[in-house]
Amino acid sequence: MRSMKRTIAALIAIWPIAAWAASLTPEDAPNHVGETATVCGTVASANYAARTRGEPTFLNLGKPYPNHIFTAVIWGSDRPKFGTPETSLLGKLVCTTGVIKLFRGRPEIILRNPNQLTQK
Repeated sequence: MRSMKRTIAALIAIWPIAAWAASLTPEDAPNHVGETATVCGTVASANYAARTRGEPTFLNLGKPYPNHIFTAVIWGSDRPKFGTPETSLLGKLVCTTGVIKLFRGRPEIILRNPNQLTQK
């Protein structure tokens, strides 16, 4: 019985790591709303909306705006941590990690820290 409890405890301890390990395509993201996941894809279009409230930067993966499949959003208050991703990441394969939410029917992840964004 003691061995079984240790095994269960070990599985529970590594579960979060296993959940972070699997990556999704932009097309898979809508099926994982509410989950913490990693979404990987090519930055098909990017825009720093400096004149929009909150000064967001949008990184659209899979297809360019307005037909984008998935968006990674960096708010202006966090932008200095990321440099100029709208130019440095355009056309690059990236992975974004965070909670997938829907905005106007499309999946997105809000990026607050650079460790949520990796370039492949």
